[in-house]
Amino acid sequence: MADFDPGPPAVVARHFAKVPSYADFQELFWYDWGPVFYRGRLNRSARLLAIASDPGPTERVAGRTLVGDAGQRVQGFLTKLGLTRSYSLVNAYAYALRPSLAQQAAPLLSQPDHLSWRNTLLQMITGEQLQAIVAFGAQARSAVRLWDRKPDVPVFEVPHPSSREPQKLVDSWRQAITDLRAIVTPDPDGDLAVPNYGPKFLESDYAPIPARDLPFGVPPWLGDDAWGRKDKPKHNNSVERPSTDLLNTLVWRAPKLG
Repeated sequence: MADFDPGPPAVVARHFAKVPSYADFQELFWYDWGPVFYRGRLNRSARLLAIASDPGPTERVAGRTLVGDAGQRVQGFLTKLGLTRSYSLVNAYAYALRPSLAQQAAPLLSQPDHLSWRNTLLQMITGEQLQAIVAFGAQARSAVRLWDRKPDVPVFEVPHPSSREPQKLVDSWRQAITDLRAIVTPDPDGDLAVPNYGPKFLESDYAPIPARDLPFGVPPWLGDDAWGRKDKPKHNNSVERPSTDLLNTLVWRAPKLG
């Protein structure tokens, strides 16, 4: 527990507290669970900024974004770049989006108050060390394109880690890793010998979420669902929304230890 995320810098926390209301659009989101904002460094030290779509159920339990199955795929992506800490991860939406309502929610990204809040956040957490931006999925692409003061660094638009087109995903991510390795400086303890993606996505392409990205006191297995992906029946996330109460219940499953 010595290595953990102490939370955002005070100025960023104050900005988080000013997130515009989603109340008028609450039927499009898992609204009652509240917002989840980030994972990684928010002190402008990130060399890579990654933007995804929205937080999921594991993210709600962790209080950090991109920590479930999709997040562990993204961590594998970062690992292949030799990045162990110099990244910042955020979402286009602060609330969990109901996937079937994604098209209805899209106009929210350009609403003036939401656009201003999000763009201000992106400015606050990026600095001169930023070398590249990765947009994972359609919502992220929109968020980056709407960023009016976006830094002059390369932008990579790739499929979301939860894409239902696995071949397109792995082909796109493979090319992105090849290109990004020539742009992004790895961390001193990063390993560029980690293989790039092959013809299909493998378990070895996942990586567990590092403790430094998670709050103090979470179980040591949070952020590593390899056990679930090997379980029978297979389940890719330790936290799920049960079909009996999709909007207001989460089920969190622990591995059988020992």
